[in-house]
Amino acid sequence: VRNPQTIPTDGQNFFEYVLEFIRDVSKTQIGEEYGPWVPFIGTMFLFIFVSNWSGALLPWKIIQLPHGELAAPTNDINTTVALALLTSVAYFYAGLSKKGLGYFGKYIQPTPILLPINILEDFTKPLSLSFRLFGNILADELVVVVLVSLVPLVVPIPVMFLGLFTSGIQALIFATLAAAYIGESMEGHH
Repeated sequence: VRNPQTIPTDGQNFFEYVLEFIRDVSKTQIGEEYGPWVPFIGTMFLFIFVSNWSGALLPWKIIQLPHGELAAPTNDINTTVALALLTSVAYFYAGLSKKGLGYFGKYIQPTPILLPINILEDFTKPLSLSFRLFGNILADELVVVVLVSLVPLVVPIPVMFLGLFTSGIQALIFATLAAAYIGESMEGHH
């Protein structure tokens, strides 16, 4: 990455593919002004993807710590809430930077009666993101724990591989929804 080649090597091809994928997700959801948001969306995607895969592939739970365990960070509600709040801050920042204080006019559109509902909608977005990510990762881990307790290693191992697929999908969903929310805050009202 530090020394890009005209004829890329395997490593450079991989990193260019990942960057192109993240750019595509950002451009699809945000629109033509996606450029400044690629690092944010990419960071969210890569953090969730890599951390969930490392938690699913490596048996970190074997290592006991005094105040916790090494595992996928998204199986902790605090981590998912923090990621959702970061997305919420980015959502408001995008709207305010694009429209200034006129951004808050969307809360009284089309009628001021909808003000409480529009405010409630903005507060439920991070909550929804957080619970969606936490719930799916937790459900995957619970299925594996139950299968391990009921059946020896024959059945749980293929289910663990399904967990890898689920982890990747969760990273994609979170990044896509974060980009969609940011795009929504930047779009004009008709």
